[in-house]
Amino acid sequence: MKRLWKIFKQGIINENPLLMLMIGLCSALAVTTSVSNGVGMGLAMTFVLLFSEIIISLFRKVIPSSARMPIFIIVIAAFTTIIDLVMKAYFPELSKSMGVFIPLIVVNCIIMGRVEAFASKEKVVDCVADALGMGLGYTWVLVGIAALRELLGNGTLAGVQVMPASFQPILFFILPPGGFLVFALFISLNIWLKGRMQKAEAKSAAKAEEVAA
Repeated sequence: MKRLWKIFKQGIINENPLLMLMIGLCSALAVTTSVSNGVGMGLAMTFVLLFSEIIISLFRKVIPSSARMPIFIIVIAAFTTIIDLVMKAYFPELSKSMGVFIPLIVVNCIIMGRVEAFASKEKVVDCVADALGMGLGYTWVLVGIAALRELLGNGTLAGVQVMPASFQPILFFILPPGGFLVFALFISLNIWLKGRMQKAEAKSAAKAEEVAA
């Protein structure tokens, strides 16, 4: 259980796909102009990543190495198509607002990187922990960035007006430069959190050594 927890939490902070690995940034910054977009993109990415890792892990021993990349793309494309059609059927407004970025999940570096580096080598249960951790890490960053950009840029959260009528929206935060600024702030926050966690782990290890001595 500890091993699975370690795999899961890696994607949230230590190996966060956006803040630490710096992959999948294009779609992340493009859709984070509203909280609903951030939630939708995060859940869609997590769905595709989870089921792609499961399928590839199940068949990892029979997938020929010479054809692994085309097979990976076919599997990812299948689940991307499923989530794209589901969103168009049940959440048409959300699907429309995110445009081409849902179909483009199929070529997202995060998913291709995880299925190549992890799912093609590890057991299914480990892949589930990895996919959920990476998906949660991706989602919390998207939602956090989107919340700050929408609040400062429109005065709303998830489309609900929360700032007073006297508030003057700062349009800079809705534009691409604002997205990069907020993203940089989140990188700084993640580095700070990682440092705090490492200090806490070091203190726990030191206490354990004192008790053992």
